[in-house]
Amino acid sequence: MKHIKTIAFDADDTLWVNEPIFTKTRLQFETILSKYFEIDNNLEHQLYEVELKNLRLFGYGIKGFMLSMIESAIELTQHKITGADIQNVINLGKEMLTHPVEVLPGIQENLEWLKDHYQLIVITKGDLWDQETKIARSGLADYFDHIEILSEKNASTYQTILDRYQISPSDFLMIGNSLKSDILPICEIGGNAIHIPFHDTWVHEKIDKHTIGDFSFYELDSIADLKAYLNKK
Repeated sequence: MKHIKTIAFDADDTLWVNEPIFTKTRLQFETILSKYFEIDNNLEHQLYEVELKNLRLFGYGIKGFMLSMIESAIELTQHKITGADIQNVINLGKEMLTHPVEVLPGIQENLEWLKDHYQLIVITKGDLWDQETKIARSGLADYFDHIEILSEKNASTYQTILDRYQISPSDFLMIGNSLKSDILPICEIGGNAIHIPFHDTWVHEKIDKHTIGDFSFYELDSIADLKAYLNKK
């Protein structure tokens, strides 16, 4: 890794906790709907199907998730859900938007060291306002030279960023928790990637192992291993 000049980090579940907030909210959503019908294991899948359908309209993020919960609640209760419970669903979304940003262990210490050796970038996707406020509230913004908030992560959007900052893929390293969004697109354009798995991953970001193909990337158990790994390489 001696040739690496620029390191980019995903944000959600790489720099700070994100998916567990969605998981907690889904469980609270189930509690609201349990007054109308018996909850089974299909509810999470049914909600995801509505989210997936709405992605092209709402994009990624909490606001789209909240709207999808409302739509699902109306459909699944056959329009019987009360205005009070719709308000309860809206309140769940508002709680998510104001949830404290919990920076993951070891992140700040690594960024403190990395900023003196590399150009650092945040590359994340989602709602612009929500991601901007999370970055500000995280206290990490000053470590980064650039912050990129995208509507989607794929080979084309990554290449656009590298072109904008005149970065060669061979000099670039992406670090993230999602193979689908953070790792494979970078491998596709000839960059370097480190996968740091997170214990709770949205089903939309999960991929079958056969889709990895011949792409080569590195995997670490924790961000705490990053400094030693970079120095070793």
